[in-house]
Amino acid sequence: MASSSSIAVRELPLFPLPEVVLFPGRPLPLHIFEFRYRIMMNTILETDRRFGVLMWDQAQGKPATVGCCAEIVQFQRLPDDRMKIRTIGQQRFRVLEYVREKPYRVGLVEWIEDAPPEQDLRPLADSVAQLLRDVVRLSAKLTEQKIELPDTIPDLPLELSYWVASNLYGVAEEQQLLLEMQNTAARLEREAEILTSTRNHLAARTVLKDTFEDA
Repeated sequence: MASSSSIAVRELPLFPLPEVVLFPGRPLPLHIFEFRYRIMMNTILETDRRFGVLMWDQAQGKPATVGCCAEIVQFQRLPDDRMKIRTIGQQRFRVLEYVREKPYRVGLVEWIEDAPPEQDLRPLADSVAQLLRDVVRLSAKLTEQKIELPDTIPDLPLELSYWVASNLYGVAEEQQLLLEMQNTAARLEREAEILTSTRNHLAARTVLKDTFEDA
């Protein structure tokens, strides 16, 4: 169902990628080597440098319907017309229909946004940030490595929710669900659940490690 947060509808070249979910404001480096996507990138570079990234659903054998627009911010041409590009995530979108399949997919998409928050989300965001710090601290202790959070972690709840979601590894389906949410509080609450579970698991492993070292 189309939401009231739909801003506009436009055609967008689409790039399906397995196990990759792009979020607004997050970087995505790509190595372009397939012929059809070399054509796509060369075309995009002549226009607004924007294309849509969709997670390829391997179980269903088709792309997801919600993705994130990527803007090329830097590119390097390689031999054989291959290309290395650096992109940054922009708006999220929903695919309404495909208008072309060859040489690459082009979809008619609508932009989507989170609904305006009904309450102050800063306490929830602070809780998620603290859970993130706990996970990093326990991971560093368990691996005996220096692990630190970057200074560039966003403070604002919406941007923080995208940052946390983009840094979950090995759970592309969970990331896709977070991308599709149009409620910042719900996204942060789900991330709090994931981080709490991770923290508890790491804490238990740390206790076991300390016990065996003491023994």
